Amino acid sequence: MAAAEPAKRRSSSSRRPARAPSNRATPARSGGAARAILAAAEQLSALLGRAPESVSAIKPTDDGWEADVEVLELERIPETTSVMATYRVTLDKDGDLVAYERKRRYTRGQIDRR
Repeated sequence: MAAAEPAKRRSSSSRRPARAPSNRATPARSGGAARAILAAAEQLSALLGRAPESVSAIKPTDDGWEADVEVLELERIPETTSVMATYRVTLDKDGDLVAYERKRRYTRGQIDRR
């Protein structure tokens, strides 16, 4: 004779299905930050002729996105002496680059001290 399975209990705190996302478009919804990072890196690369190494910051703004992109400016040996730069990139709501400026230059091996 097989053992009876315990009855499954339902409680008032049972999991509810996730709510469907609203149709309101905001920069932070649906992977917007990931798309903005890719757009910032790709468009800055096209302008500078150098491939970005990373995106160190991104934030939504009222008009789109603002990102800090790290770029190798001058390759040296050893790598820790290579010259890097941080560029501030501004994207509109469609992900198009509308402005950029170099904010800082530093050697790759340098660490920030605050």
